Order: sequence, then structure tokens, then C-alpha cells
Amino acid sequence: MKKLLEKSPKILVIGDLMIDRYLWGSSNRISPEAPIPIININKNNTVLGGAGNVINNLISFGAKVDIISVIGDCDNSNKLRSMLLDSNIDTQYLITENGRVSPQKTRIIAANQQVMRFDQESTQNISKSSQDLLLSIFEKIVSSFDCILLSDYAKGLLTDELTTNLINIAKKKSIKVLVDPKGLNYEKYRGAYLLTPNKKEASEASNIQIENKSTLRQAISKIKSQFELDISLITLSEDGVAIYDNEFRTYPTQAQEVFDVTGAGDTILAALGFSLSCGLNIDEAVKFANLAAGIVVGKIGSSSATLEEIIDFESSLYKPASDKYIKTLKDITKLTTELKASGKKIVFTNGCFDLLHSGHVKYLESAKSFGDILILGLNSDKSVKALKGDSRPINGQSDRAQILAALKVVDYVVIFDEETPYNLIKAIQPDTLVKGGDYQGKEVVGQEISKELKLVKFINNSSTSNIIKKIKNEIEHKK
Repeated sequence: MKKLLEKSPKILVIGDLMIDRYLWGSSNRISPEAPIPIININKNNTVLGGAGNVINNLISFGAKVDIISVIGDCDNSNKLRSMLLDSNIDTQYLITENGRVSPQKTRIIAANQQVMRFDQESTQNISKSSQDLLLSIFEKIVSSFDCILLSDYAKGLLTDELTTNLINIAKKKSIKVLVDPKGLNYEKYRGAYLLTPNKKEASEASNIQIENKSTLRQAISKIKSQFELDISLITLSEDGVAIYDNEFRTYPTQAQEVFDVTGAGDTILAALGFSLSCGLNIDEAVKFANLAAGIVVGKIGSSSATLEEIIDFESSLYKPASDKYIKTLKDITKLTTELKASGKKIVFTNGCFDLLHSGHVKYLESAKSFGDILILGLNSDKSVKALKGDSRPINGQSDRAQILAALKVVDYVVIFDEETPYNLIKAIQPDTLVKGGDYQGKEVVGQEISKELKLVKFINNSSTSNIIKKIKNEIEHKK
């Protein structure tokens, strides 16, 4: 995948632009007016959705992107134009249609769960004059692109006639057209290079209920032949992706933990378009798309994955499981920003953890109880020697980090060289800082940075020093 870092294909996206708005909050009571939760909103953010999310993914991969679309003359349309410009996307190919309302989806999220969504939009077909203008623009610029992506959200842009004409024009120029389809009429996609329907959509399009490998093979083959595709492809959610060109095969998903599937289809479309434009074959492109989608579904809200994240993720798949939870300062700084944006409460503690014992485990379990994510700052070998003398540590930093990262209660481990974790705490900005009960009445490094300080009592006579002392006594006794 590293070779893709040097690539920057030019890709044209045509599709329904929309705004995804997220209202984040918490709920601890039910409304007296109706049996519904009361959400206390504490933050909100707005991102490009629909075809805009395809664009965001392509930009993250490093592609050069243009968009052709039709927007309205409403506030949502003005926001869309501004958001595209903020992402350095040229808006010269946006067509304004009077009286049209560009879509905005507003989602309310509490405790990392979507509890409601409300939409504003126009879904009627764009006018004939808008279709003609769009097609005219397309004919003039199509030859300058490596690939065309059609992002169909059934909001009225990609009409039957327009879609058919777009595909035919591109095909005459030998330019691949990849489509994320919607609706039951797949006839308008005839001749595309590939489509990316999910299992439900493919079942409806083929009129074959996909229930097992046999019916999957029948459906994917029928879609390819019936709609004259170069490659037939079906996304299978947690089961990965199925492909059929001259033979049938499937590739499993690479998702580690699924938080939100919003926008995963956009990521698949963008990743396939990008990788195929970079010269990868279809099997390599599907593997790349699976990696990208695996990262995105681990985030909350419409998201994208960078090439660097994909390369790191792929690398982590071939490392011991615990290695992926051991982070650098740079990694953890970026990661905590994302975690906080998704509403996670960050807890931080630190220590040498030389010989792991039950006292350590109980302490860490107590620390984790104060929030959602426990980050452990681990003193490096150099740091331990400075604190405890040349005879320590007994276990090296790599061994200590691996053991701690393997604990279910610990989410991430970061090794630091300094005698105190001040710089690490400053970078993470934890919600809660946890230290041992022996710090009662003492000043704790970094406590002014975190929102709160929690002290946890240690188990009596449970310490690394006591273990070392006991071992020495046993050796002396045997002499």
C-alpha cells in the first residue's frame, strides 16, 4: 500500500451532495410530556455527506477531486458551497436550481448511540434544463479524469436518462465508471465498470434472495450479465466483499470493532475508485477498500481514512494483537482528539509496572471505572532507572508494555522517557487523572491539566518491591 502514497489520480464525482449534522449529548431522564429521552446537547458538528463524503475520502487518500452536482437556492445550499470551498474543492461545476432544497440530515447522538434523525430535502428529479447543462459540462471535461464515481442517494440528481448518458459517454472514452446504486432500476447503470450494492440491494436488483453462498453466486453473476458490467461486486457488511468477473471470490472484512456504519458505502466507492485509478487490479483494490472501511466503521459519524491510517492498520494485522494498543506520543495525541470528538471520557494513569501483580490489576480496574478509555503512561527503562536505581527495572519496557496492552482493562499504553508524565498528560488532556492513594495531600504532576483527580488505594503488601524482597529471601534461605 505504501506505493499509493506517491499517487494522486484525478477523479470526478457526480452525485447527491448533502450535509450531515451531528448533535452530541447525554440523557439521564425521560420527558414527562411523552415516553422519549431528553437529550442535553453539549456540542455539534457539521460535515459533508452523500457525494460529499465520497469527496472527503478521496481527499484523505490524496486524490485530486472535482464535483458535478445540482444544489438549490436555500441556506443548506450556501452551506454546502462554503464547506466544499473550505475543503479546497472547486465549485465551478455546481448547478443552482431555484426552489430546490439541498439535503441536510441531522442526527442526535447520546452515549455514542444515534437516537433520532430528521431530514430537510428535495427529492424530485432535477429539471430537464439542469440535466442538459450537467451533461454539457461533463462532455467538455470527462477526458481529463482517470475515473468517474457516481454517488446515487436517490435525491433526484441521477435520473434514468442522465445516468445512462453519463455512462455511455465515459465508456466511449474508455474511462471507468463506478457506481454506488440506489433504487430498484439498475437498468440506468447498464455498462458501468462496476456497482457497489449491499446484499439487500443486490437481492432486490437480481430478484434473488441472497441467503447463502450459492444464492450469492447466482445474484452476483446475474447482475453482471444483465447490466453488462465489467465486474460485479456485492458488499456483505461484516462478511466483507464478494467479486465476480470470470470467477467468484470473497474477501473478509478487516473491521476490528464497529461503532457506526454511516458512510461506509461512500468509503468503499472512493477507495475502489482511487486504487483502481492508481493501477491496482480489482483484487488489490477490494483489499484496500476493505481496510479503509474497517477504519471508518470504527469511528462515529461520516468519516474518512487517510492512507497513513490504512498502511498502519494493514501493518497491525500482522503484529501480535497487543502491539496495536501500544502507541507513540504522536499517535495517542491524534487518537484522543478523535475519541473526545466521539464523546468518550478519557482516563489517564501512569507507573513503572515492573512485575505485574494483583495490586496493579485492581488499581487499573478502579482507574478504568472513572471513564470510557484508559490510557496508561509507562515509564521507560531509562525513566525507571532514574527513579528506582540501576537494578531496576526487572522487565524491559517492551515486555512491560506488551503485558499491560494485553489486559482487557487497559485501552492504550504509551511509553515515556521523562521522570514524570507531564508532557504526555499535556498532550492527552485527560478528563480524569488517576494516582495511588499514597498521593493523598500531595501535589500530583499534571493535575491542573485534567478536569479531575481521583486517588485509588493500593492493596496492602502488594508491590513489586515486596515481590523482589520475597524472591531474595527465598534464595538466601535455600543457601
